[in-house]
Amino acid sequence: MSKSKTKNIENYRYERKFVISSKHITKNEIENIIKLHPAIFREIYSERYVRNIYFDLIGLDNYLENVDGNTDRVKVRIRWYGNMLGQIKTPILELKIKKGLLGTKKQFSLSPFVLSDNINTINSIDFFSLIENSGITNQIDRLKLKSIIPQLLNGYKRRYFLSNDKKYRITIDSEQVFSRLGKRNNSLINKYKNNSTIVLELKYNFSDDKDVEKITKHFPFRLSKNSK
Repeated sequence: MSKSKTKNIENYRYERKFVISSKHITKNEIENIIKLHPAIFREIYSERYVRNIYFDLIGLDNYLENVDGNTDRVKVRIRWYGNMLGQIKTPILELKIKKGLLGTKKQFSLSPFVLSDNINTINSIDFFSLIENSGITNQIDRLKLKSIIPQLLNGYKRRYFLSNDKKYRITIDSEQVFSRLGKRNNSLINKYKNNSTIVLELKYNFSDDKDVEKITKHFPFRLSKNSK
């Protein structure tokens, strides 16, 4: 591998997901497994709600690439924390770049906007202007973003843990909620709730993969494919 490719891949991190059925193990039991882990994981943030609006082409190309197992893809989303509706004060535009289990992202601050449960709420938001004023200078990125539309709104409750050596980070997501977006159906009242699964994600730098088995061998979970 060339030096330039090695340097580039070192900017990526592994993101390994474990999708766990709450029928077999409770959220509290999962959290206790993490807290009793030999790597000494400690909570680093207060539990909070994560909210996302995901964008895609009209034909759902990005989604289909994920289903088909395409290892190189880009997901575009707007992320914020806290309430689903109301004034979104500090939204962040994220371009999440995936290469298999490795990932990195570009982030850009957006201007505030208001999200309500009115059936036309998404259609009334000028996302193109938000993105145009986000500070993206890469012309390829700007052209790609002009072709996409909001397709999915989701949210979940998240807890964050970090190992004692600060190399491995774990997030635990529960209380997942989804709303399909589209020109004809943008009522955010109609939500799909998923309380039957919990998603645990293990994140760490490319250089720390050699020791990851010391972490995962204490998990009674199997690696899964899941995309939020």
